[in-house]
Amino acid sequence: MKTKAELLPACPVATTVQLIGNKWKLLIIRNLLDRPWRFNELQKNLEGISQKVLTDSLRSMEADGLITRTVYPEVPPRVEYALSELGRTLKPILDAMKAWGENYKASLGQSDPGETEKM
Repeated sequence: MKTKAELLPACPVATTVQLIGNKWKLLIIRNLLDRPWRFNELQKNLEGISQKVLTDSLRSMEADGLITRTVYPEVPPRVEYALSELGRTLKPILDAMKAWGENYKASLGQSDPGETEKM
């Protein structure tokens, strides 16, 4: 059986894309950069994401070591998702994506300060 490292692409860029390269994972990470979130909070904030896609994305990112899942022994149980130490290292990537997006919008004359609040 192959190890996790052996299953990753040889190209480092392809590895990064495999780990965070879909719309929902990037937006989940964006939210978790601010603070820990509960499942329902994420689902409400990420308009259009299905419960299944959110569940699968969170499980995948947890398995990859990018996020942590904390279950609090309360009734009903409270579960919070947060970026792991490894996940926090993605911040410069998202910051660069934000800056690029702002510059692109500005080049089109669509700079809107209200839209750049998130992140």
